[in-house]
Amino acid sequence: MRRRRVFLQQMGAAGVHVAAGWACGSGPAGKTQSVKLFLCGDVMTGRGIDQILGQPSEPGIYEDYVKSARDYVRFAEQRNGPIPRRAEPSYIWGEALAELDRAQPDLRIINLETSITTSAAAEAKGINYRMHPANVTCLTAAGIDCCVLANNHVLDWGRAGLTDTLRVLRDAKIQTAGAGAGLDEARLPAAMDVRGGRVLVYAVGGPDCGIPPAWAAGEDTPGVNYIDGYTTASATSITERILQEKRPGDLAIMSIHWGANWGYRIPGAHQEFARLLIDGGGADLVHGHSSHHAKGMELYREKLILYGCGDFLSDYEGIEGYEQFRGDLGVMYFPELAAPSGKLAGLRMEVMQVRQFRLRRAAPRDREWLREMFNREGRLLGTRFTLEPDGGLRLG
Repeated sequence: MRRRRVFLQQMGAAGVHVAAGWACGSGPAGKTQSVKLFLCGDVMTGRGIDQILGQPSEPGIYEDYVKSARDYVRFAEQRNGPIPRRAEPSYIWGEALAELDRAQPDLRIINLETSITTSAAAEAKGINYRMHPANVTCLTAAGIDCCVLANNHVLDWGRAGLTDTLRVLRDAKIQTAGAGAGLDEARLPAAMDVRGGRVLVYAVGGPDCGIPPAWAAGEDTPGVNYIDGYTTASATSITERILQEKRPGDLAIMSIHWGANWGYRIPGAHQEFARLLIDGGGADLVHGHSSHHAKGMELYREKLILYGCGDFLSDYEGIEGYEQFRGDLGVMYFPELAAPSGKLAGLRMEVMQVRQFRLRRAAPRDREWLREMFNREGRLLGTRFTLEPDGGLRLG
């Protein structure tokens, strides 16, 4: 846990952007009391990426056309050139580390889409992500505070693999949300201290993103916090739980794995569900993921809904198909939440691109492409974005 400065000047602080008219929490004269987060979508450090880290897993996999995780390294090298083996833990983060240092978020939260295990009990699902436990250092190298686990890959190597994942992350002092040794644990939020309160991260996985219903946590059965529909009853149940656990000064993040891999359409059920979570006074930000590319977002009651954060780190670099969606572009989201209201005080985004299994700052033309996409998709959602002189994107 890092406790960085959370009192920032309303205007002019490095990397902080406050849109005119947005509500901000009260603080010392001339200051805004706020919490800045780093959020991103899917971080897939298994399979091909695992093969280039310090302790690769056994490479055998069970896909229809590829039988070795090393092939994904080969595909990427054929596209963009040599990739080091036994790479340093920080290698994969590349230039994203400098951006994290510059932005100084209070907390760093990712959706970790892999099992961390040596288990050989692969689920019969065709695609199985696994990272060797020794390679958890690639997460600590980036200072990750919380891994969301309610997704469709965390049990790729069985319940034993999930149990290993929870243990490895706990030993690395990384908190988890959305999975556990039983249902009660899977429902518990990650609770992380910040000045003036806590940030609570809740996580659920939905029925439309490839999570097998059998992966749902049982009373004494390891699994994910699975919901079988985006219903009013589900939203009410989640909101009631949040309100029971929230203390004065706390902020609540609702992380949801939902929807298809490709396409910009936001299902009406997703929008209604996200809004219900905010309407009930529970969620202060909705962190959606599963799509392989970034999707539109909206401000609802001055609170941020990210419908699809896109892939951030993956081994898809050498795979062809769906290029029109630009899944190679990863987005670093830096929302700043006013405390204690939870209203969005500002949002800056940094655009990255994976090359040779390493993140680098995207080229100006790629940043412009992403800005145009966000504005196109934002027309129906009431959001608009500008490109700043330093290449960052800003909402408002």
